[in-house]
Amino acid sequence: MSIGSCTPLPITPGIVEFSPAAFVAAYPMFSTVQEVVLTSNFTQACLMLDNSCCSVVRDAPTRMALLNLIVAHITALTSGVSGQPPSGLVGRVSNAQQGSVSVQAEYSSTVTNSQAYWVQTPWGAQFWAATARFRAATYFSPRGEDSAYGAAWGAWPE
Repeated sequence: MSIGSCTPLPITPGIVEFSPAAFVAAYPMFSTVQEVVLTSNFTQACLMLDNSCCSVVRDAPTRMALLNLIVAHITALTSGVSGQPPSGLVGRVSNAQQGSVSVQAEYSSTVTNSQAYWVQTPWGAQFWAATARFRAATYFSPRGEDSAYGAAWGAWPE
């Protein structure tokens, strides 16, 4: 029984440009946020994920989708969602009361320090999950087919 093989999709390199209108079309819950704020949040997102041809995410459409998730995450934290102001809470709600209103928030003990920032919003959690493959180490065999030396010369240079 043959499982089949995957043909890799072609890589589309390049620097992606942010479009506030396209972002709001994809994320209508941020339609009340000013374009200048969204553009500023995109600039911040590019500090978290390199937006160049040297990025670990080489495919521009994939990088755009990930950068948009970061923009949504930052915007939710700083400007709120659906016209509502940001809650100011950091972490997940771990305890709540109704009489005399009391809310406690915490990072889960199962969340790493790196992950803690991202799991505060659904968009950050999606970004974290989608980028797992980019956070893993990649091994290239010096004699493997993908190696520049192995394929071209048949041996590792001395």
